Amino acid sequence: MLIKILYIIFAYLCGSIPFSYIVAKMIGKIDIRTVGSGNSGTTNVFRSVGSVAGIIVFVADVSKGFIPVHFMTLMNGSFFYFTIVALAVILGHVFTIFLNFKGGKGIATGFGVSLALMPLPTLVAFAVFGLIFIFSGYVSLGSICAAISFPLISYFLKCDAVATIFACTVAILIIYKHKGNIKRLKNGSENRFRVFKGR
Repeated sequence: MLIKILYIIFAYLCGSIPFSYIVAKMIGKIDIRTVGSGNSGTTNVFRSVGSVAGIIVFVADVSKGFIPVHFMTLMNGSFFYFTIVALAVILGHVFTIFLNFKGGKGIATGFGVSLALMPLPTLVAFAVFGLIFIFSGYVSLGSICAAISFPLISYFLKCDAVATIFACTVAILIIYKHKGNIKRLKNGSENRFRVFKGR
């Protein structure tokens, strides 16, 4: 039991690593929290530092979600415990202890976590994100639609109850973190996004 509790703490700390802040400091020489949207996430790094930095942060954030959860799924344990570990990683990213509990919105890290735990529903939800983003140009709208679709996909693919509840929890957290984006989408002030764009 002690080892399981310690691993949950370890998972939270993994999720808390603020790669967006670190990469923005190293490459852009800026505090990512003071530019653009002020969010410590991949999209703001793309916009404020550049595509190379954004890709590095995206890969790092996905990896910090995928690796600790995937490693745990290789061990003996219940799926319920795996979901606790997964949520700890996401909460670490969203409420990182290293940046006064103000982190990103959980998309890239949530993708990595969910890919390790529920690969098929995650990939379908990612496809939803991709389609919405391509046709609308809004990362936030794609993220919100993917979050909403995630538990629905899990249900229709007949995932078990714990998996569906996990998907619902992740969706609620991501939508909550996008409440500002939702307001801007409603009033037409949300910025469209171009991936390969100079600083």
